[in-house]
Amino acid sequence: MTGLKTYPGFPLPLGASLRPEGVNFSLFSAHSRAAWLVIIGPDGEETAIPLDREKNRTGRVWHIFVCGIGPGTCYGWRLDGPRTPPHRFDPAILLHDPYARAFSTPAWGESGPRLARVAAPPAATQDHGPRPRTPMAESVIYELNVRSFTVMDQKVSAPGTFAGLAEKIPYLKELGVTAVELLPVCEFDETAVRFRDPETGGQLRNLWGYATTGFFAPKASFCADMDDPAAEFRAMVREMHRAGIEVILDMVFNHSGEGDETGPTSFFRGIDNQVYYLTDGQGRYPDHTGCGHTVNCNHPVASDLIIDCLRYWAARMGVDGFRFDLAPVLARGPDGAILDRPPLLERMNADPVLAGTKLIAEPWDAAGAVMTGRFAAQERRWSEWNDRFRDEVKGFFSKTPVSAARLATRISGSADLFPGRGPGASVNYVTCHDGFTLRDLVTYDRKRNHANGEDNRDGMDDPFAWSCGREGEEAGPETERLRRTRIRSMAALLLLSQGAVMIAAGDEFGRSQGGNNNPWCQDNPTAWLDWGLAEKNRDLVRFVAGLIRLRKVHACFRREEFFTPEGGEVAWFGPAGEPDWSEGCQALAMYLKHLPGGPGPARDFLLLANGSPTETVFVINRRIANRDWRLLVDTAADPPADLREDEPPLAGKQVAVAAFAVTLLAAAP
Repeated sequence: MTGLKTYPGFPLPLGASLRPEGVNFSLFSAHSRAAWLVIIGPDGEETAIPLDREKNRTGRVWHIFVCGIGPGTCYGWRLDGPRTPPHRFDPAILLHDPYARAFSTPAWGESGPRLARVAAPPAATQDHGPRPRTPMAESVIYELNVRSFTVMDQKVSAPGTFAGLAEKIPYLKELGVTAVELLPVCEFDETAVRFRDPETGGQLRNLWGYATTGFFAPKASFCADMDDPAAEFRAMVREMHRAGIEVILDMVFNHSGEGDETGPTSFFRGIDNQVYYLTDGQGRYPDHTGCGHTVNCNHPVASDLIIDCLRYWAARMGVDGFRFDLAPVLARGPDGAILDRPPLLERMNADPVLAGTKLIAEPWDAAGAVMTGRFAAQERRWSEWNDRFRDEVKGFFSKTPVSAARLATRISGSADLFPGRGPGASVNYVTCHDGFTLRDLVTYDRKRNHANGEDNRDGMDDPFAWSCGREGEEAGPETERLRRTRIRSMAALLLLSQGAVMIAAGDEFGRSQGGNNNPWCQDNPTAWLDWGLAEKNRDLVRFVAGLIRLRKVHACFRREEFFTPEGGEVAWFGPAGEPDWSEGCQALAMYLKHLPGGPGPARDFLLLANGSPTETVFVINRRIANRDWRLLVDTAADPPADLREDEPPLAGKQVAVAAFAVTLLAAAP
């Protein structure tokens, strides 16, 4: 591509900006001394255009306008500058634009060049449909990986893609979820994995995508139409919105796909290593992420990129919210310490474009920062993954004793962790992509991660994993009955608790990963969803969907505010019918008063949870014993008796609850 006509161009906006006459290219690089814009032709031929420091540089930004090119043009940058630490300039390396909104990449799993590409302009009007705007306390979030969700579904015409995900909307709607939370969908290189399968020697692939290389670009190989990923993504969002389902993205700003100091150089490291990463000045990186390096999130330039990125996904792509991986890194300063008032978080809180979006923190990182209940605590709009809920619900139905008092705090919204913020600040979950599936949690005692190529060192041991006596799927009928009871019990407490709810995809039909609790690199049936299980275990799907429906119908299960001592909205009892907060008590009764606002009939509820290994008989408290209590849920009963309708009133004032089981009763107020 010789003879390109150029002008000096403009420093802002950063990235490649399409104009009628051509494209303006702009790149921040504070410490570089020379720059070349590289235009790459269809045959791979490179045309390097040297930039003049006087004409093509404003402050610390290189810029140039190239005439006669348009959407689909592939390009990159070469930069030269200091070579001594902390700088890593090398003009021999073709770098991609951190603001690139599209990439030309091989199909999924294939190696080859991954080039920044000038994106087609978005539609003049917003084409992502009306936003559902579900309140956080009413949200039922469904966490999934775009590829693994549909790649094995023979009924989907475009498996493993955004279009394929859109084809599953009828299932999601029938299940009753209000949002999907997508594991990373920004561009990443799935082939950049150094581990191999220890049995076959085959190269493993990064299925999960926590190694971003293009923060503004939907992953092209997640698309049926790789020529226009943004359009396919927006079409998926539009169909989700039409079904009343929000789209939340898992964003990974704490690290990138470049790895530690021995890793590849593809963008940040070669553009301005000292600006974009925390460094020790000697060529090494402080590692707060477990991935070998840490993004310098509160540097003004990195902060600008993050804000610009979030605005783009929210405004242009229609995304309804964001979950932030290892979120405490977003609060770390240049020395790695947690800042009292992190500039990045203050900007996110005040940004008008982000004002209507959900912000969800994973409130811990790999360097020991555990901020559950303290992440951006002054901002009511932030929510957090609640690991205390996760551990205490799992523990209550395991061999590890958890007291009824601790359980009561969690299922009532964790007011101890989120004072002044309301139950919606707590994202309650039992399982997620990290750790065992719900089925594996009751099937295995120990992780089985050997296939990941790290000698089973990766992944966290789970003290609450318990196989019910015999590891593996081959177990006797009594063991299987107990496993199913525990699965239903954990699902029941999750879906009937105060706060937002998150379900890991496939847990509703008993998905197993064979005991692998960290299958990030298992691009195979280990981590792919087997939709045959949805049919085989349709009774479990029915149970979960029924609980979600119960939650939606009755507002008392999705309160916006915490219970108050004087309100009379809740009462707690032990098995004897009176409160029992002793440390050894593993049985809990929760009386929940009707709350106006739901579409269903007025009902009060009595939730009985037995975390002990033997049957427990509950005496109904005398103040409510004379009501016509009817049994709705019994997690120890075989389907369809586990979820009931129109049952006759109970006879007597006592209810027997099986070991590790949950029972729900209802009565008119």
